[in-house]
Order: sequence, then structure tokens, then C-alpha cells
Amino acid sequence: MRKLFKDKVVIITGASSGIGEAIARTFALNGSKVVLAARTEPRLSEITNDIKSSGGEAFYVKTDVSIESDCKNLIIKTIEKYSGIDILVNNAGLSMRASFIDVDTKVLHRLMDVNFWGTVYCTKYALPYILERKGTLIGVSSVAGFHGLPGRTGYSASKFAMHGLLETIRIENLKKGLHVMIIAPGFTSTEIRKHALTADGQEQGESPLQEQDLMSPQYVADWVLKGIRKKKRNKLLTWDGKLTALFQRIVPDLVDWAYYYEMSKEPKSPI
Repeated sequence: MRKLFKDKVVIITGASSGIGEAIARTFALNGSKVVLAARTEPRLSEITNDIKSSGGEAFYVKTDVSIESDCKNLIIKTIEKYSGIDILVNNAGLSMRASFIDVDTKVLHRLMDVNFWGTVYCTKYALPYILERKGTLIGVSSVAGFHGLPGRTGYSASKFAMHGLLETIRIENLKKGLHVMIIAPGFTSTEIRKHALTADGQEQGESPLQEQDLMSPQYVADWVLKGIRKKKRNKLLTWDGKLTALFQRIVPDLVDWAYYYEMSKEPKSPI
């Protein structure tokens, strides 16, 4: 693995915590030159310094992926530093928890701005450089991008949109050696549920799930690297996700009811 990723230039958005942080650290351990992007500069600085103190190569660019100029600046700074890009991991994401009938449309706009447009902006400016090196473009998604999840309309919509974007980019570049991978973890123990938006746009504040029982960010990070090595197209990391992708084409009504039942059991469920 280290031989494959040594000296590769890797950009990770949403790298200040959770899955993004784990991905950045794992690439660094495997000899990559990592570029961390997120809004929280103190955490970015801390992680970058930690990677460097362990003998890795890293730097960070404070980036709000919902702002196009920030994403353009991220790519410019990376090229100035490393003269190329091998891998872009579109990981920055925001969730929500509210029924569609109750949710303020500004929440849906915010979800699309971060999850979809953030992927659009970063990919738009990075793609020419990734193509030069026949590199990899990644979208960190969810089962919500394969089947709608109740109480998470904006999240599902943004992930469906991300899938359409990345799949189309894959097809457009079939002859250019570009690897595009959509990876869908299960519920992972991160801060995403604490920061999830409620119906009026306020942060949820606490997770409705037992975080200690969820998938670890490190597990996801390890699979990102394995997926690149194996040239995976779509990688769903849970059996629930794999069965969803299969059964939605065979018995979609059953999948609808299964998710309705599962989500309705959550504490203070919006459905």
C-alpha cells in the first residue's frame, strides 16, 4: 500500500475531524503528500503539525467548500506547493434531521451548498490536474445516495446529486484513465449528527444514535485506500447498504417500509 501511495498528492475536504481526518492521517502514513481542507483552522493546524511530527508531509488550506472561490484557492495553493494532484477526496458533508413538511427551505439549500456544490467546485478546479496524472476522484457518500431516507430529504437529495455528477464525469473521461469511486460508509462515529440541521436550521446538538456502536472513521479511511488500489466503482461498506442497492431494484416498496420502520425508532424521530 505504501509503495502505491508514496508521494501522491491527495486533497481531502472536511479534514478537520471524523472520516476526513482519518483519511488524511492514513494517506500520510502511507507516504502521500496530504492537503487538508476545512473551515476549522485550529484543528487543521493541529492535525497538520501532528502529521509532520510523525514524519509525514502535509499542509492545510482553510476552506469553506460552499464558497467557489475558496475551492479554487484550495486547488491553486496545492498546485503552488506540489505542482500536481493525484487524488481528490470530496468528504466535506453536512446532515439534517427533519420531515420535509416541517423543514425550512434554507436548510435544503445549505445541504446542497456543502454536499453537492462543494463537490462540484472542488472537482471543477482539480479535475484537469487529476487527469494529467490519470488519478482518482472520490465522493464520500451514504446509502442515502442510493435510496431516500425519511427525515433526511436534503441529505438524500444532495447525495443523489453527487452520484449523478460523479457518474457522469466518469463516463465523460472513460478514455482518459480517470478512476472515479463513490464510497458509502454506514453510520460512522463522527460529529456529523451533532452538527446536523433541524427543521429551522439550528444544529441538533446531540446524536440520536449510540455512537460507540457505530463504524469507526479509521475503518472508512482504510477502505478508501483499498478502494483506490482495487479500482472500485461504488463501494458500500455495510450489508444494509449492499442489500439496499440490490433490493431497491427488486422490491423497492419493501425497502421503503424497512427504512420508515428503522428511522421511526430513533429518539425524537421526525417521522
